[in-house]
Amino acid sequence: MEKFITSPRHIEVQILADSFGHIVHLGERECSIQRRHQKVIEEAPSPFVTDELRGEMGAQAVALAAAVNYTSAGTVEFIVDADRKFYFLEMNTRLQVEHPVTELVTGLDLVEQMIKIAAGKQLEFGQDDVVLNGWAIESRIYAEDPVRGFLPSIGRLIRYREPITSIFGTVKNVRVDGGINEGDQINRFYDPMIAKLITNGDTRDEAIRHMGWALDEYYVRGLANNLGFLAAVIANPRFQAGELSTNFIFEE
Repeated sequence: MEKFITSPRHIEVQILADSFGHIVHLGERECSIQRRHQKVIEEAPSPFVTDELRGEMGAQAVALAAAVNYTSAGTVEFIVDADRKFYFLEMNTRLQVEHPVTELVTGLDLVEQMIKIAAGKQLEFGQDDVVLNGWAIESRIYAEDPVRGFLPSIGRLIRYREPITSIFGTVKNVRVDGGINEGDQINRFYDPMIAKLITNGDTRDEAIRHMGWALDEYYVRGLANNLGFLAAVIANPRFQAGELSTNFIFEE
């Protein structure tokens, strides 16, 4: 028999572990907005996690890494119920698509840390040095059709304009991680993700506002995409209130 959780949240903990036995966690990411069991929108920190729960989940993630002598960056994923009881789901022994939100709230470059660990260096900070500042949200921009059950869309990017990340030297709290250019062909042989759009702010509301503006500025023509769908999720009152679960898209 398996425990049934009625309103599950998918919350994961980022860890770093060097080859000298030093392990730290970098807080959690809320990854409950999913379709077909794949994440669509992620944020850090989670609006549901208390300081006490963060400490408990982080300790378990560190203990797991220690038990298997893990090194490098990794993510320990949990299912969390409405009573804030958490259950181990899996561990991803790699960098995750949603790592930028952790970078923006911790100020750490996770790729840099992975390279240093692989080069045999010790972590240059301890758990007490990890401080979460502000809020960050990531939206996955896909070539897919939400109206047709999120089926992938193939074709040529006739027009492609990413939102402006800065203007007149002023940063707009927008980051775009992508590898697609105007004129490129999206085919059926690879994942249809076009880019990752990340915004941040001092508060969750501010990060959400920046995400709404950035999605409005994003321009994709030539194939179906999920920009409008993502904007609808961001504008949803339940999302803005932080009342999330892995059933959110199905229910809303």
